[in-house]
Amino acid sequence: MSQHRKPIVQTRRDAWVEINLAHLEHNIKTLKTFTSPDTKFLAVVKADGYGHGSTMTAPTLLASGVDMLGVASVDEGIQLRQAGITVPILVLGSTPEWAITSAIENDIQISVFTDSHIDACIDTFNRLNKKPQIHIKVDTGMNRIGIFEKEASVFINKVLNTKEVELKGIFSHLACAEDFDKSEIQKQKWQNTIKDLNNKEILKHFVNTAGLISYKEMHYDMVRAGIGIYGLMPDLDSHITNKPDLKPAMSLKGRIIFLKETEKENGVSYGHSFVTKNEVTKIATIPVGYADGVPRSLSNRIYGLINGQKVKQIGNITMDQMMFDVSNVNIVETGDIITLIGYDEGESIHIDEWANLLGTINYELTCQLKVRLPRVYTRD
Repeated sequence: MSQHRKPIVQTRRDAWVEINLAHLEHNIKTLKTFTSPDTKFLAVVKADGYGHGSTMTAPTLLASGVDMLGVASVDEGIQLRQAGITVPILVLGSTPEWAITSAIENDIQISVFTDSHIDACIDTFNRLNKKPQIHIKVDTGMNRIGIFEKEASVFINKVLNTKEVELKGIFSHLACAEDFDKSEIQKQKWQNTIKDLNNKEILKHFVNTAGLISYKEMHYDMVRAGIGIYGLMPDLDSHITNKPDLKPAMSLKGRIIFLKETEKENGVSYGHSFVTKNEVTKIATIPVGYADGVPRSLSNRIYGLINGQKVKQIGNITMDQMMFDVSNVNIVETGDIITLIGYDEGESIHIDEWANLLGTINYELTCQLKVRLPRVYTRD
């Protein structure tokens, strides 16, 4: 071996997101216990798998019993195809007419709900001689996208009589799955929509994770689970007692890059929003900041874990770094890991704690953790 060989250089920062694939497997199998064996299971992997990495998690999801994948756009579906994923993929959102060709060429199913969608599908068939595979999206109360329930029957019949397309499914989406009464209203509209389709081989799907857990009678032919497969619990009706034992798959960690001791009454970070009170405060800095997706509004409000011990984040979170008071940690060195989200020696910090502080939902935060944080996949 040459004596002049250059050493391997690591260019990544000392901060990363860990995804536990064993937890994904556990969550799929747990959620499937809420469904019947003949109910198909669609796993939603949009937004890069809610920040967990769609192409890296998909093989585990499929091996755990998932039948189909759901994405938000055609380009997300193509990314899965380029990664070698061959199972059916459905674009749950609206597909622009100019993207239909790419969807059909990559065997990606699309959602339709307007006459112009059908016209574009017919045009695509005439050019490619390949039938677009479609699902009709019906709006039963979300008021986002989809054809209104009162107009759905005519539209469904039009699609059924269009020989240039292949109708694979029809679906709607619960707006308030945590509210039984509102969900019942949507269910009645849905029932009216599908009442003449019982003898046709068309997949009917209606519920998300919360609906899957809460309303077994609404499972129909297929369920769609998003946040639950990643181990995070959606809002549920307060009367629901049979809740699944889900395991969060995501952790966020950073290594201490610098340690320093400062005296009493010294400000920390921009604006000196935190001022030291002890005679000596030991400060640990890790390379994680708001550019990585940790909201600056969490400054001075969150904790980390080191050696199973909670340590307080201090000072304003900056673009690339944040600081912790580690004065009470007996042994701490540069290179030690601080866990922001996840488990450490029997202690844990759940992303729901951040969500509650911010008045938001857990999966908004998982989606914000940016790509410059490398994903590390484990199985333990």
